[in-house]
Amino acid sequence: QVQVVESGGGLVQAGGSLRLSCAASGRIFDISAMGWYRQTPGKQRELVAIIGRDGLTNYADSVKGRFTISRDNAKNTVYLQMNSLKPEDTAVYYCYTDVRTYSTRTYLTYWGQGTQVTVSS
Repeated sequence: QVQVVESGGGLVQAGGSLRLSCAASGRIFDISAMGWYRQTPGKQRELVAIIGRDGLTNYADSVKGRFTISRDNAKNTVYLQMNSLKPEDTAVYYCYTDVRTYSTRTYLTYWGQGTQVTVSS
């Protein structure tokens, strides 16, 4: 019922920038929180940034001051602007959205398929 599609990953040199986008579509009644996690092989998925419906944000300490999360509620889209990228930012980045559909009264979490970000030194 809900599709979550990410885009914008790729290969960049250290110090460079990338912008990730994530759009949710389907029979969406409302979206509360949206955010980004990342995962590297052998490690648990970790929170990168989250943004509430009202625009309040929270970031992992490792990305504060370098990454900016934003959202366009009219487009059900969340963005992650990543600046001053470091090799340790290399990971698969996953978008998530907490969605209430027209057929449910609760919010469920939907995940994107992941997009690879590789930062070379």
